[in-house]
Amino acid sequence: MAENYRLLSVLMPIYNESRTLRMIISRVLSAPCPLPIELICVDDASRDDSWRILEELAAADRRIRIFQHSSNQGKAATIRTAIARMTGDIALIQDADLEYDPRDYAALMAPLLEGKADAVFGSRFVTSGQRRVLRFWHAAANRVLTGITNAMLDLNLTDMETCYKAVRADILRRIPLKAERFGIEPEITARLAQWKIRIYEVPISYHGRTVEEGKKIGLKDAFEAVWTLVKCRWWDARFTTDDGYYLVQNLRRRKKINQWILSQFQKHIGKRVLETGCGVGNFAQLLLNSPRLVCIDEDAFYTEMTSRRFGQLANVRVIRGELTAAENLRHLADENIDSIICHNVLEHTADDRAVIPALAAVLNAGGTLVVLAPAHQSLMSECDKKLGHRRRYERRQLADMLTAAGLEIISINDFNRLGAIGWRINKWMSRNSISSGQLRLFQWMLPLARLLELPGVGQGLSIIAVGRKPLSATPDA
Repeated sequence: MAENYRLLSVLMPIYNESRTLRMIISRVLSAPCPLPIELICVDDASRDDSWRILEELAAADRRIRIFQHSSNQGKAATIRTAIARMTGDIALIQDADLEYDPRDYAALMAPLLEGKADAVFGSRFVTSGQRRVLRFWHAAANRVLTGITNAMLDLNLTDMETCYKAVRADILRRIPLKAERFGIEPEITARLAQWKIRIYEVPISYHGRTVEEGKKIGLKDAFEAVWTLVKCRWWDARFTTDDGYYLVQNLRRRKKINQWILSQFQKHIGKRVLETGCGVGNFAQLLLNSPRLVCIDEDAFYTEMTSRRFGQLANVRVIRGELTAAENLRHLADENIDSIICHNVLEHTADDRAVIPALAAVLNAGGTLVVLAPAHQSLMSECDKKLGHRRRYERRQLADMLTAAGLEIISINDFNRLGAIGWRINKWMSRNSISSGQLRLFQWMLPLARLLELPGVGQGLSIIAVGRKPLSATPDA
């Protein structure tokens, strides 16, 4: 993704900063930065001349974009406004005072541009070039809050409360920020930790100001920060607006569920495996002992995450590609694929009937294709729609699709009857998401789920179909 970074969006919340505004904006626009800069200034209904100064500066420099709140809403609200209007590939928060030095931008950008990090924090407590000596208790409070953050989120940050947080814009846009005032700092930190992305720290200079000089943060904000961390960790754990990513990250922590799914068809899996719709690699981690494992997904962010986890292994190949046409998969011909796992893919595609023939074309003769898809249109719910499901399937439909692609049906069965009960309850309650708590409860109830599968009676949440390519056939590729 580093090669796709073209523009840095500097997000500047402003409230009564007329004394420093001209100077800080001049420093931002002249900062030594490896990317072009757009400066998003949001005035939070200042009572001084801040807005007039912004209008004057924006008229003189097209890189400055200005917005104004009609009433004072707090720092968090100004940052949300700026995020909604930024167009850059990386976002960096910059206070409007002179505490943080824009000459540190190059250091903050480096781990992102080198492809090492997804977010970078500028730490005032790592060895830095310059740091003003200020009050002990303010620094102590920062260290206490950082320690609480690390304990709750399993991190090892040195400075959670730092203003300088540089984050990939495609991630930041998908974080549902709700905090008020200065609770935005712990909230962003908590959400980035829950995203399971790479966070780096770099040393920065710090020229802090005192309360007399205009510093606005106080003891009340320290308590708000702790409360924000508690809410993000235990009360409101929804860390992204992307429903699919929220689900796959929750499933990442429920390895036993994926192990149970794999056990249903593991005997049909050979030595050279293609997993389609690999997501962030939750299922791939169970297949790493395969002599060859090829993971493919249409989503660039998912393939990036999977490649980051397993791409260094000699037997693993991670690629981005579409599955709806055979020509898109011809480059897999030299992989000699003998097993394909199509796991929760068909329901997302516009032309689902093109997927199985395309996969069958790269499957070796005698190889197997395993399809797992949502079962029964009667279970279609708001949750399906939120997850991007276009349809659910009946067994007859999947059987027809496999045979139309020239595959012999080995088995086709309903699966996860306990999950179907829970899904119906969610549908009846008009729930549009699967919570982390529900997945945790389901994993705890796996022994009961296995028992319900033994009679083979009733509707399952999914259908698992296994087809084999006849030995007489030759791969189209």
